[in-house]
Amino acid sequence: MSIRVKNLTHIYEPGLPTESVALEDVSFEIEDGELVGIIGHTGSGKSTLLQHLNGLLKPTSGQIIVGDTDITARGVSMVEIRKRVGLVFQYPEYQLFEETVAQDVAFGPKNLGLTREEIDERVREALELVGLPYEEVAERSPFELSGGQKRRVAIAGVIAMHPEVLILDEPTAGLDPKAHKDVLKMIEEVHRRTGNITILVSHNMADIARLSDKVIVIDSGRLVTVGTPYEVFSQHEKLEGVGLALPPVTQFTETLRSRGMDLSDTILSVDQAAEEIYRALTSKGKVRI
Repeated sequence: MSIRVKNLTHIYEPGLPTESVALEDVSFEIEDGELVGIIGHTGSGKSTLLQHLNGLLKPTSGQIIVGDTDITARGVSMVEIRKRVGLVFQYPEYQLFEETVAQDVAFGPKNLGLTREEIDERVREALELVGLPYEEVAERSPFELSGGQKRRVAIAGVIAMHPEVLILDEPTAGLDPKAHKDVLKMIEEVHRRTGNITILVSHNMADIARLSDKVIVIDSGRLVTVGTPYEVFSQHEKLEGVGLALPPVTQFTETLRSRGMDLSDTILSVDQAAEEIYRALTSKGKVRI
């Protein structure tokens, strides 16, 4: 399955003095199985874009084709689209409400009309997939869990719907460093095991550079650039022009390059940086190790 966005435009309150263009002529494609990172400043249009991808918002103009279905066409069942495209909002743990973890994760599958056995199977599967042992957490109150665990329960509730596309809006926002790392590891594992499209919005450039197959950059409602992490983060001036920073390791190695160290262009990982610095220091006999 793929997602094709064609000339997408969304105008809030058209014709009124408060009219604002949230998205303008945005086009891109996402291929089956890709993990895609979306970056841009607050107010750039990222959240508006996400809400179009599962039909929460209708465009002023343009098309969104999910698989073979034009979800912007008249008469398309939004219920069916939202079964296929799961959206996890920022701070999803605030939407937990059931007495137990299992009941909360089961809420979505219940609405699909599944049997009790199918619901139980999906709940168990989703909890295990997000790294929460079913036997340990199923009967606990979600409000007794840590912040990171609550976030996982909320994500499990979407995964239990078996979406073909999983969209995560700032999934690590507000988490401590350990929970941040754990949630990212969980997202990687879910993507690896499902093989479905995963769309990740984040302000953390290091996370986007490390996890993404493709990066989409949005600014003021317009598409700035799209490509692999290397292709996008190689465009230093363009990113700087829209107020976006490079990943920290890239900033560090670019500083070393500017001071004369012979390093490859656009280094995106700590391991690559270590290898390049080692090579540069030993290639001319400057350091003997």
